[in-house]
Amino acid sequence: MRFRKWAILAVIVAIIAAVPTVIGAFGGFERTGGGEVAVVRNGGLLDDNRVRQIIEPGSSVTWIGWWSQIHRYPAQQRYYTITSSGGGERSGVDVVTVPSSDGVNMGIEGTLYFNLNLDHETLKSFDDKFGTRKFRSAGGGMYYPWESDEGWSAFLDQIIRPVIDNDLRSQVNSFRCAELVSSCSLVQNTSGQQTGLQQLGNNANIAKIQNAVNTSLSEDLKSTLGAEYLTNIHFNLSRVTLPKQVQDAVDQAQAAFAKVTEAQAKVAQARAEADANKARQDGYNKCPTCADIEKLKALPQGITVYAPGNSGGVALPTR
Repeated sequence: MRFRKWAILAVIVAIIAAVPTVIGAFGGFERTGGGEVAVVRNGGLLDDNRVRQIIEPGSSVTWIGWWSQIHRYPAQQRYYTITSSGGGERSGVDVVTVPSSDGVNMGIEGTLYFNLNLDHETLKSFDDKFGTRKFRSAGGGMYYPWESDEGWSAFLDQIIRPVIDNDLRSQVNSFRCAELVSSCSLVQNTSGQQTGLQQLGNNANIAKIQNAVNTSLSEDLKSTLGAEYLTNIHFNLSRVTLPKQVQDAVDQAQAAFAKVTEAQAKVAQARAEADANKARQDGYNKCPTCADIEKLKALPQGITVYAPGNSGGVALPTR
């Protein structure tokens, strides 16, 4: 009887030991999709937590060890979008607001394109530095950068976004408002107020900012992150806008210019009509008979008697 009890206890212990072993065995096989790379860290009961291996994109089933952790990162080109249309990394309206050299806050929208450096040693370093800590998302949640799209976006928002903002601020600050948005001249104390909109080469200046940002951003990101974790970096500056109050003032100024143009057209029309009347009167002075003929033409239909010069003249309609 005692032997039977010990046998049952041994079976229970064996089952308890076998369950996590079986789970660990089945969980020890992983593979990656075509657009992701994986960093595997040891996770066994007696293992350390160091990086065990790197799994290349689109791999076949691979043994990663007992209870190891797998951190998946994007292996294809990714982007970080800043836009007021609500389709960027941050929900709702999102622009980078930076001052121009003459103190006008400019709204900058654009997209940063980049790749994660897939060199194995660089990936290991990246996972050690950023994959072992959580970042706060726009919704307030805390995520690891390899933990779904929310985690990757949270990493970009907290680590990459400040570098983008700083580079845009340093470049935009070297241009005046009207050099980036020509209508800005309408509400500033410049000669543009008298001449209306001027062609100031805005697109060329925006291209200069974009090129300067692309030159500095790679080095700034490398310096901030501590290594060249991101490659193929390119920033596309898509739009420069004015603050709402300034834009409202521009709209009012443009409406005022339209009214001025309309008034000038009316003045020109009146002047032309006056010149025509004067020319007509000069002709009548030279040809009184012509004036009488014009008067007759202007009489209503049906008049049979006309007595010019007689205040009591009679005009009888035809019966």
